[in-house]
Amino acid sequence: MERPSPQALALATLRAYYDALNRHDPVAAVALLDEDVVHEVNQGPREVGRAAFLEFLQRMEACYSEHLSDFRFLCAQDGSHAAAEYTVVGEYIANDIGMPPAQGQRYRMPGAAFFTLRDGRIRRVSDHYNLQEWFSQVAQA
Repeated sequence: MERPSPQALALATLRAYYDALNRHDPVAAVALLDEDVVHEVNQGPREVGRAAFLEFLQRMEACYSEHLSDFRFLCAQDGSHAAAEYTVVGEYIANDIGMPPAQGQRYRMPGAAFFTLRDGRIRRVSDHYNLQEWFSQVAQA
């Protein structure tokens, strides 16, 4: 059986990662990460390691109900770097640290992430979205 190209392996890993997030299965998402994964939280701290990433995802699951769609992926031919752009459709369901009170506010906005990968494992995730736009949508609800 022919081994997939590094680019195909990286793209399959990203699809599996986002499939896990959309299934609301943080454990499956974290299983695709390198042990020492670096997570650059949107407008937040840099976190290192699977345990920190799992804690982040569990907090997200508790506070937000989100579905990601309309994916567009870019990937280096050697599979070492990739980017994803998508649409976030969500509901703010429970108060999150440092955020306004949750009252079931709904939002829809673009999001993106940049990745470093090696051997089918995600080594770095850098999440990006417009926090001011999120605040604006949550305030209007």
